[in-house]
Order: sequence, then structure tokens, then C-alpha cells
Amino acid sequence: MVTRLSFRRHVSWNTRSNKNRLVKTPGGRVTYLVARKKVNAPKCGDTKKRLQGMPQARPAEMRRLKQRQRKVARAYGGTLSARAVRTRIVRAFLIEEQRCVKAVLLAKEREQRKEEEAAAKKAAKKSKAKK
Repeated sequence: MVTRLSFRRHVSWNTRSNKNRLVKTPGGRVTYLVARKKVNAPKCGDTKKRLQGMPQARPAEMRRLKQRQRKVARAYGGTLSARAVRTRIVRAFLIEEQRCVKAVLLAKEREQRKEEEAAAKKAAKKSKAKK
């Protein structure tokens, strides 16, 4: 009969933080080796797609990496994808353009109103002069 194995550390329950796998040691024994947690890939905050050029590492490992390995050399690099950044820039540009167009249209409207008022005043003066 085979001897049963028990977890070597923490508690003996099969919890998320206490996963193990069987490994045969060089001495020929079969023992438990504590398995690391699976790592989720970094995802874009807007599109929820996987970020390119980013390592797949646990938070503690990520902290130990160099700054250039932790992010991409771009605005919002490491948090947003290139497409998301591009759409944000385009959206901001279009909103600004819309604001400029609105201001120009308001200025034209004011000019037109002034011309109409001036024409109305002239017409009023002419009608008074005729009487």
C-alpha cells in the first residue's frame, strides 16, 4: 500500500492559496510541491483585451521588475491599449473642434443679428422722415 501524502505547509485544506502538485524527488520519493497561483494577463481598462508587451506576473513579481519591463513607452502604457489611447485622443480632438465650431457659429449669429438691427433702425428712420 502507498503511503499517503499530507500538505507540507499552512493548513491541510485544498484552498486557493494552498494548491500542490506531485513531484518525484531525485531520491525517488514522491512529495508535494507548492504550486504557484495562476497569473491573469494585464488587460486594457477600456476594451478589456490583453495588453501587448506586458509580462504576465504576480503583483509581487511585477514590483520587482524594472520600470521599462512593467509598462509600454506610451501615454497610458501598461494600462490602456494603443487603440483605446488613440480613440481617447481623437474623441478629445473632436470635442475641441466642436467647441470651436460652436463659437464660430455664435459669432456669425451675433453679426447677423447686429446687421438686422442696423437695417431695422435705418428703415425706422426713413419711415419717420417720410411722415
